[in-house]
Amino acid sequence: MQRRRFLLASGAALGAAISPLWADIGHQLYLSAASKGDRSTWLVGVEATGHVRFSLPLPGRGHAAAAHPERAEAIVFARRPGRFAMVLDCASGQILSELHAPEGRHFYGHGVFSADGQVLFTTENDFDGPDGRIGVWDAANGYRRLGEFASGGIGPHEIVRLENGHLAVANGGIQTHPDFGRKKLNIPTMRTNLTVLSPEGTVTASYDFPEAFHQNSIRHLDIGPDGQVFAALQWQGMPTKRVPLVAEFHTGRTRFLDHKATARLKAYAGSVAVSGDGSEIAVTGPKGGHMLIFDKAGQPITDMALPLASGVAKTDAGLLITCARGLARREGGDTEVIPVSGGWSWDNHLVRV
Repeated sequence: MQRRRFLLASGAALGAAISPLWADIGHQLYLSAASKGDRSTWLVGVEATGHVRFSLPLPGRGHAAAAHPERAEAIVFARRPGRFAMVLDCASGQILSELHAPEGRHFYGHGVFSADGQVLFTTENDFDGPDGRIGVWDAANGYRRLGEFASGGIGPHEIVRLENGHLAVANGGIQTHPDFGRKKLNIPTMRTNLTVLSPEGTVTASYDFPEAFHQNSIRHLDIGPDGQVFAALQWQGMPTKRVPLVAEFHTGRTRFLDHKATARLKAYAGSVAVSGDGSEIAVTGPKGGHMLIFDKAGQPITDMALPLASGVAKTDAGLLITCARGLARREGGDTEVIPVSGGWSWDNHLVRV
């Protein structure tokens, strides 16, 4: 028995040793869900140079991805109300396995790993509740489902891990049900919030908007250099009402970041990211073909037309954005468009892995 246990332990250690790590795969890689003119749906692995390292067909439209903190592995999630998530080997560009949301649940397109990579947390909908849920998966043992807990609101979308290991969840407030496709069922009464949870599901903080902005759905998140959570918002109220589409949450405070060009986003902020050097905050507007830039204090710097500006992620020194012609790289205050072959229509997320 002791020999058998030793062999099993040795095998597990060997498996861990030969699993590729991020340092093993070389150049910086970014992931984005995309589609083509024939309505096919894909996951694209692209470098900041515009080189497509791999493209994988997906069984339905994808949304975002979550990168494992150590292994060269990522999880790609279905767009709401999809129920699939694919485990990707980023070294080989191959799908390793697939996760499925349990009965009565669907994914919201996002997830995040614990700092040690042992657990995967996913945003999900208990659509007959209705209630937002956080799925808990054993990332160390084949992504076995461990359980779930409440997200602290309705319609949890993006989830990010804070420096202390807690989870910030964008509860967008919008009730949906697969029987009605993507129809929004509660717009007049919706309430959006950002909830901070411990890894065990205990609410440690909750940020609500004033009544006048209860329809300003919190969707996508990034973390600032001082622990701030920046959020891209999508306005669900009267389209003629001018509202800010960026919020900052920090140490019990909620602050809206407005910009003279906010209206150019057409009430829809697609994605948000803090630059690699921490000097800029970028917010994309795919419907308006525009992008807003704020400084690290949240003050507006500039804006620019960028057709189909969709996903945005940090580079070592700046930002990388998916757009109509491929990618746009912004560093040192300058923006350069980089062509990408393949004719891709990008989804709202670009994830640096």
